[in-house]
Amino acid sequence: MQAHTKKHPTEDMITLRLTVHRHNAPLVRRYAAAVESEEERTYTVSEVFPEYIGKESQVALRAYRTREDLTQKQLSELTGIPQHHISEMENNKRSIGKERAKKLAEALHCDYRQLL
Repeated sequence: MQAHTKKHPTEDMITLRLTVHRHNAPLVRRYAAAVESEEERTYTVSEVFPEYIGKESQVALRAYRTREDLTQKQLSELTGIPQHHISEMENNKRSIGKERAKKLAEALHCDYRQLL
């Protein structure tokens, strides 16, 4: 019968190589350090994706549509809003407006104010 031997703890560390834009490198380093130290830290969308500042409603529309697993065409059929209008809203070429936000929110199961 083999004797039970005590195993020495090993580090379960791996090396990751990431390619990120130069201006995001400090954020990624801080996040990695926080993960390693088990420090709880949350980041805002604007910290991680500064290119989306001012486009929150367009990002929200696409995110909610994706969450519901809907295409623009399917969302169009559910809301009666033309598909090309939905595309223009997601690409910041058309404002959403309160009435459309309410129709979209009903189909996307969210608060319409998130889309304004």
